Amino acid sequence: MTFLPGWPGGLAVDGLSAVLLVTLAAVLAAVLVFAAGEGYGARFHCLMLLFAAAMAVTVTATDLVLLLMGWEVMGAMSYALIGYEWADARRVRSAGVAFLTTRAADTGLYAAAGFAVAGAHSLRLDDLAAAGAPWRDLIAAGIAVSALGKSAQLPFSFWLSRAMDGPSPVSALLHSATMVAAGAYLLVRVHPLLAATGWAAALVSWAGAATALVLGAVALAQRDLKQLLAASTCAQIGFMVLGAGAGAVGGATAHLVAHAAVKSLLFLCAGVWLGVLGTRRLDALRGAARRHRTVGAAFGTGALALAGVPPLSLWVTKDEVLAGVGGSPALLAVGLAASVLSAAYAAKALLAAFGPAGGGAFRVPFPRQAPLVVLAFAAAVLGVLGVPPVADAWRRLLGVPDESGPEPWLVALSGVLAVLAVGAVMAVRRIPEPAWAVNWLWLEGAASAAVVRPAFAAARALARFDDRVVDGAVRGVARGGRALAGLAGRRVEPRLDGLVAAVGRAARGLGALARRPQTGQVHMYYAQAAVVLAVLVVVAVLAG
Repeated sequence: MTFLPGWPGGLAVDGLSAVLLVTLAAVLAAVLVFAAGEGYGARFHCLMLLFAAAMAVTVTATDLVLLLMGWEVMGAMSYALIGYEWADARRVRSAGVAFLTTRAADTGLYAAAGFAVAGAHSLRLDDLAAAGAPWRDLIAAGIAVSALGKSAQLPFSFWLSRAMDGPSPVSALLHSATMVAAGAYLLVRVHPLLAATGWAAALVSWAGAATALVLGAVALAQRDLKQLLAASTCAQIGFMVLGAGAGAVGGATAHLVAHAAVKSLLFLCAGVWLGVLGTRRLDALRGAARRHRTVGAAFGTGALALAGVPPLSLWVTKDEVLAGVGGSPALLAVGLAASVLSAAYAAKALLAAFGPAGGGAFRVPFPRQAPLVVLAFAAAVLGVLGVPPVADAWRRLLGVPDESGPEPWLVALSGVLAVLAVGAVMAVRRIPEPAWAVNWLWLEGAASAAVVRPAFAAARALARFDDRVVDGAVRGVARGGRALAGLAGRRVEPRLDGLVAAVGRAARGLGALARRPQTGQVHMYYAQAAVVLAVLVVVAVLAG
């Protein structure tokens, strides 16, 4: 399908987009089945379907025009869904923060499209790497900024914290198979462009690694379950971004798919507890997993998979990503440290959920349990994507058959580190919660100080300039016009009126003189005619 005549592109399905479409469909179905029992109306389901459709357009677009269409609709739907309960002012403000932050980053994609037209003379994603200098670097920079913003990577991570004010089914879809995953997908898709620039691949790799490490620390410090899961999403997407920059396309995609199952599962479990217990605070959720076996088992499976505990899914897929950075010991070290933090924050969630029971059992209807069971099974077994020979078939499907898997020592090391980290948290039970981590590095405040307040100050200054200078000049011209009119009325107009009156008086005088000979007597007319003829004779004689 071609969208713009004369510009190759449109929609197409290849191995990568097919994987994302299947993941999207599976997670969407699970989330909607779960949400069906919560009484959401037609507006909610319509927005969710549009959200998913926009993601489908994004992953199947082969050019920047259609990609931007899906990208923008996805952002708009996220705003509507986060602020779905529009009567709550905080939720609406949170939706606005998320929307404006991602929109600010999205300008990079618009700039990249313009640079692609100028430099590559093509909008096709596959043609971007062939653009000449400096256009190729500008295209890569624009795409990187936009993708990092969409995926809540540093320094844009704070918007995902605000997104937690939305309904739990929205969080489950947002964090797993739609908007947050879209940035990582785009970086995987344009890896040839990143590699062609040289610097962009390294920048993206370090951005992902730094986010995985720093936001892992943020997740570990959280006291709210949804905030912990949100920060962990930033961190896990960081692994995908790291893989996209390092060229581990197969590993990054496998991690994306496995993470979609894990994170949608954990958010739906959190939604069950929020609905039943009315709280998201970890200290108030003590023993929540013990109060319903199915929900507890599902949450435990998801949390252990998030921790990277063998043999569950993220243990293998994370190592597939780390295998791609083997050439950089520094990146590998950061990645391993981030994986230890993954295990620690997952263990903190487990410690709260499986702590001493705080109340009696509760009932969950079977239709809401079924998606949890399916997602828990997927979270447990999707690690098979990194196990030969499935891994070889996986890489062929994605078009990267030459990628290699992790060394056995790396797989063993990451598994041991995960188990030790979980054990340490369970033994210590008390995790430091520094204010900088609890408050998400104060990123929102920094963005407000560096961007928002200066922008409003500039707007106020421009408004004052408009009111005082521009409007003042307009009002001054009007006042000057009125003054000139008044001056003309006082000084010029009387003289003109006097001149007009004098002309009138002269005309009336001439008229009076002209009326005098008009007596009505014939002999007087003859006498006047004789005088006139005599005057004419005299004039003629004198002239001759």
